[in-house]
Amino acid sequence: MKKIIYIVLQCTWGFFQTLIGAVLFLIFIKEKHSYFKGSVVTAWKLSSGISLGLFIFTDRDSILLEHEYSHTLQSLLLGPLYIPVISLPSLLWAGLPCFRNLRKNKKISYNSFFTEKWAEHIRARIFRNTA
Repeated sequence: MKKIIYIVLQCTWGFFQTLIGAVLFLIFIKEKHSYFKGSVVTAWKLSSGISLGLFIFTDRDSILLEHEYSHTLQSLLLGPLYIPVISLPSLLWAGLPCFRNLRKNKKISYNSFFTEKWAEHIRARIFRNTA
């Protein structure tokens, strides 16, 4: 029952991010797919992860999958605010060379950024791991 509620909420309250995730899913349709707690997981070859509503795209281990799943829970909480509050800032933090250089030069953890720190907090609570 929880998975059904999760899916319905992602497709309604999280409509915009789920729609973008569905488009990305279709772009990577030939990759390997699985399910994780109601989310559709695509194992892509990019060296990063991204969560868009019902869809998770990742290349690595279970901790990254748990982290990305935590972003899907942020999507449930924020609904249409997820893209401007979580997705866009995270994308900029991860992708802009100025932020990559800042993290490297100042030895700043990727997870110190508020969107990632929050996702790590959720991951630690849900999966009982230390963040």
